[in-house]
Amino acid sequence: MTSTINKPLDGEGSVQVKQDPNINIEEGALVIAVYGKGGIGKSTTSSNLSAAFSKLGKKVLQIGCDPKHDSTFTLTHKMVPTVIDILEEVDFHSEELRPNDFMFEGFNGVMCVESGGPPAGTGCGGYVTGQTVKLLKEHHLLEDTDVVIFDVLGDVVCGGFAAPLQHANYCLIVTANDFDSIFAMNRIVSAIKAKAKNYKVRLGGVVANRSKDTDQIDKFNEKTGLKTMAHFKDVDAIRRSRLKKCTIFEMEPTEDVIEVQNEYLSLAKNMLENVEPLDGNPLKDREIFDLLGFD
Repeated sequence: MTSTINKPLDGEGSVQVKQDPNINIEEGALVIAVYGKGGIGKSTTSSNLSAAFSKLGKKVLQIGCDPKHDSTFTLTHKMVPTVIDILEEVDFHSEELRPNDFMFEGFNGVMCVESGGPPAGTGCGGYVTGQTVKLLKEHHLLEDTDVVIFDVLGDVVCGGFAAPLQHANYCLIVTANDFDSIFAMNRIVSAIKAKAKNYKVRLGGVVANRSKDTDQIDKFNEKTGLKTMAHFKDVDAIRRSRLKKCTIFEMEPTEDVIEVQNEYLSLAKNMLENVEPLDGNPLKDREIFDLLGFD
């Protein structure tokens, strides 16, 4: 006689948001969740990566998961209304909405959605993410999409803001070559490892951002089994593109700009063709403290 072991539900024994298991993004789309320390450049990375996928001929949807709703403005050149605001206007009767009420076309056909969030201190971002995916499915807006990118708030890895990991194939972690960014990355690796027990999400790799050197990132990668997928140096053209409210692909094609564009195109191609799931092993806090820095 064999015994049956029941797999624990995600969130059991914690205060995580439990998502409806029937609300999933269709098989076939490549779903990427972008995480990293607050202010590290996740939205810039996400938007330029979305643009790169579109340049490769893919149908792309970017979902901003931040109450600030500023993930997609370099793609759309404006701040678009959020899903949560639009739903409130119709008293959460989603059947009254049309796709163009909450989804907006950006650069090179990239479709953009800002989930928004509850007022500060009043609710959970995980609920909003779930409602956004549900709304997109109700309107059949995910069926012809090749790539979905979730741009996720800060380095928060509570059950709510870890919710996009429940839909993703891969997570990319954006980091700089410094202790605080790598410390945050280690926490995100822990979150991915926890979600991978019950979901398909796997660690895709690291994006080194705003950093001339990568020696500290390299140390951490070697110790934990991670891999750097792209390296974006501290190039002023990237900062200026944000100020111009556009992607790097819309900037004057100087030598620096072309180099950054090619790096984003290379990252997009690798995510489509050459990405290998990583089994990252996070360190204890003290181990990171001892590992990083100069001898």
